Amino acid sequence: MRPELVTLLLAMAPVSELRLAIPYAWSQGMNHTLAYVLSVIGNIIPVVPLLLFLGPVSKFLRRFRPFDKFFSWWFSRTLRRSRLVEKYEALGLVLFVMIPLPVTGAWTGSVVAFLLGIRFRFAFPAIILGVLLAGIIVSLGWMAIIHALLFIGH
Repeated sequence: MRPELVTLLLAMAPVSELRLAIPYAWSQGMNHTLAYVLSVIGNIIPVVPLLLFLGPVSKFLRRFRPFDKFFSWWFSRTLRRSRLVEKYEALGLVLFVMIPLPVTGAWTGSVVAFLLGIRFRFAFPAIILGVLLAGIIVSLGWMAIIHALLFIGH
């Protein structure tokens, strides 16, 4: 598979998102700007379907016990981590998505927005801004690590 496609797919995935897509792209020799742009685009792709369809899809699937257990677990786990968003709403959502740590990011931010009833017109731009900022943070963080390793090696 082409590195550009793998970068998009990694950025779209709920576990890897930008945290893995950007360093993967760089490891494939992709320039930093293209890696950033593809990772941000890939990370944003799942947001619209999540914000628009998570409610109806989860409501339908929760009629079946295994899915009900899954959504109960996922939603309660997500709500425990959503205090920042509860307090600051859209601004909190930007901050929550922008922090490149496990269980933060566009996927979890979309779920938090759904669970807290943040309307699409506020949630979507907040998540996009959070993704843009997360991409910068991840890029700068990895650049700092690479420069430190190069410095140590000389």
